Amino acid sequence: MLAGQKIVIIGGSSGIGLETAKRAASQGAELIIASRSRQKLEQAKAVIGDNAKVSTYTLDVTDEEQVQSFFAETGVFDHLVVSAAETGGGAFLTTPTSAARGLFENKFWGQYYAAKYGAPKLNPQGSITLFSGIVAFKSMSGSSVLGAVNAAVANLGQTLALELAPLRVNVVSPGIIDTPSRAGMAEAARSAFYSSTAAKLPVQRIGTAEDVAEAVLYLIHNGFVTGTVLHADGGHRLI
Repeated sequence: MLAGQKIVIIGGSSGIGLETAKRAASQGAELIIASRSRQKLEQAKAVIGDNAKVSTYTLDVTDEEQVQSFFAETGVFDHLVVSAAETGGGAFLTTPTSAARGLFENKFWGQYYAAKYGAPKLNPQGSITLFSGIVAFKSMSGSSVLGAVNAAVANLGQTLALELAPLRVNVVSPGIIDTPSRAGMAEAARSAFYSSTAAKLPVQRIGTAEDVAEAVLYLIHNGFVTGTVLHADGGHRLI
């Protein structure tokens, strides 16, 4: 149970972050959720429930000054989860360099800023959970930039587990997960992609936000786990 503990979830207004927030709230945690969209934050707060202790903040994680100011207001807390990140892909030779830089700005530097400014406010017995992803560990055409970003996040988390000890730092690496982040795909294309991927996986299905949220909560709860990359990918990296 998480009663009496305060958890900051950046990216807590949708998908994996929201599911993590819901589950943490059900265990009695006090929550601070942050994301770019005020509308999504209000919707998330309603989904989490009126009985939960939830504060919301509008935050652009790519803006270092905003992130610094955000943590100046949070006060001391126990756990930090950074699930906010854009993803993207494309052929290496034709992907604009600006798009590649943008991906690093969002997923790597956003998590870097959160860890840098959040760590001093964390309970030393608490934790940071960052997000990498399958293409850091299984090379796929069209994912050169995202794979590099995810690998950088994984290494950052493992190194910070040493530098920030006894604060625990871990990384979740999701596989193909059915979340709103893929809403931009046409429904038929998305369904076909999920079906073809599921058929190849050892678990024979696509992951859900609930699957990954369980991985996050495990890392929050287990005080003997640090410097770990936890793969919630249905065995995708094995095939």
